[in-house]
Amino acid sequence: MASRYLKLLTKPLNDENPITVQVLGICSALAVTVQLKPAIVMALSVTIVTGFSNLIIASIRNTIPPRIRIIVQLVVIATLVILVDQVLKAYMYDVSKKLSVFVGLIITNCILMGRLEAFAMANKPWDSFIDGIGNGIGYGMILIILGFFRELLGSGTLFGYRVIPESLYAAGYINNGLMILPPMALITVGVIIWIQRSINRKLIEK
Repeated sequence: MASRYLKLLTKPLNDENPITVQVLGICSALAVTVQLKPAIVMALSVTIVTGFSNLIIASIRNTIPPRIRIIVQLVVIATLVILVDQVLKAYMYDVSKKLSVFVGLIITNCILMGRLEAFAMANKPWDSFIDGIGNGIGYGMILIILGFFRELLGSGTLFGYRVIPESLYAAGYINNGLMILPPMALITVGVIIWIQRSINRKLIEK
């Protein structure tokens, strides 16, 4: 039992990562990773919505008419996204402004609909919840890596605080402005995919 849950939780971190293996959720990964803090908040938001939407749909799956299942799934996702958005506006307004419309666009994130259709509609609630949390963490892990390197190399800061010593700037160091542009985010994702597949050779066959 425990091993099954562990597998559900850990497979999306590597072998079935939503971004680097399944190539889902790329747009938001490029848009919200200029700074580390919004990337972390977005990662947590998606993880919460994915986990609980999986749990809810798995709990009511036997009562959902097949012809309207997509509508029901969207209603559940939209409700959870609205709740998350309101909490962010109430307690983390500055981050909410930086994330802009991308919190609302969680509704259209392919990862959520993919997990609901592929897993929650065919499995028990707790298994589905673990699967949703695992996929959210796998997605969020890539966002955090991107946010870390893009903010550090692009702005010389982390969480808005200067971390690169002034002495380096005095010696001629210059922030890489390309890192804060969307094309460089895509290139960084490509580098992560290359590193992952170099380490995990079985992914090359996928």
